[in-house]
Amino acid sequence: MNLDEAIRLRDPTRLPSRRDEDWRWTDLRGLLRTLPEPSQPLPTDAIGPGPFDGLPGEIVIVANGSGPEEIRIGEGEARTLVLRHISRGDGAHTARLRIDVRPSARLTLLESHEGGGAGLSLLGVDLTLGADAACERLVLSDLDPDAVAVVELDATLAARASLSQTLLTTGARRQRFETRVRHPGQGAQVRLDGVYVLRDRRHADLTSSVRHEGPGGRTDQLARGMVDDQARAVFQGRIIVQEGADGTDARMAHNALILSDRAEVDARPELEIYADDVACAHGATVGALDDEVLFYMRQRGLPEPEARSLLVASFLGEVIDRVGSPEAAERMRSWLQARVGAGD
Repeated sequence: MNLDEAIRLRDPTRLPSRRDEDWRWTDLRGLLRTLPEPSQPLPTDAIGPGPFDGLPGEIVIVANGSGPEEIRIGEGEARTLVLRHISRGDGAHTARLRIDVRPSARLTLLESHEGGGAGLSLLGVDLTLGADAACERLVLSDLDPDAVAVVELDATLAARASLSQTLLTTGARRQRFETRVRHPGQGAQVRLDGVYVLRDRRHADLTSSVRHEGPGGRTDQLARGMVDDQARAVFQGRIIVQEGADGTDARMAHNALILSDRAEVDARPELEIYADDVACAHGATVGALDDEVLFYMRQRGLPEPEARSLLVASFLGEVIDRVGSPEAAERMRSWLQARVGAGD
């Protein structure tokens, strides 16, 4: 299975399928019997504003697979990049971007996934963090309901590096965010958070794997979501603590709200521990809104749709409370509130 080759060669037999354990809930081969023609070039002057417009930062555009291939953040430098991945039309395309954050550098990555049409896209980001470097990746994704999109992040950290990630998505026909992290221990820290708000028949898959390869590292993961109508969410989180990675501190939690009898959430949190003296925990919960709280709010004059939206926004908003950039957090909170209330 190779998604990049499948798209480039237009060969559906190379697509991942339910026979691939990590893809069994996001079966692309069963969905796509034939693959689209390559996407047409998209002129950047035809692109309107993005969700992070107005915030400071250098804008980087990947349009229908065309964009830069490498970005380097120099040693000790602090930069903000606004990365816009835009897919339009019904074609297929791939793109891969290498980001090298040198020692003691700081990167804030404001990333958006935008598009219209029933296209197929793959964006791969290879991120390297040097010693004492830090990256906060903040992602907003709002795609066409007929789109099929996969976003991959491969991150490699050096000692004392820090990676923080917060994803917010409304899904697509099929959408998958996959994050793979090589964690060195040695004082390095990783935070991987996500929020999904899914309605109609939208699908979102948040899959991650963090491999602790040395002692003294920390990973903290929180994912929350809401599914309604016939939407489907997938959460797969795997933390591997290799032999010799003593003193690892790893926490993972996934909590979801199901607002319809026809909606579905598939969750698989996993810990694999081969070291001693570790503090690791994981858990997942799926439930509905509390009827007693709803009744209490309605008794105080709130219409039921507004009460439900407030409860959902409060539940999901705890993830945004962990964002480090105040300006970006406020933009993400407004974005989330607009989508939580969109079905009322």
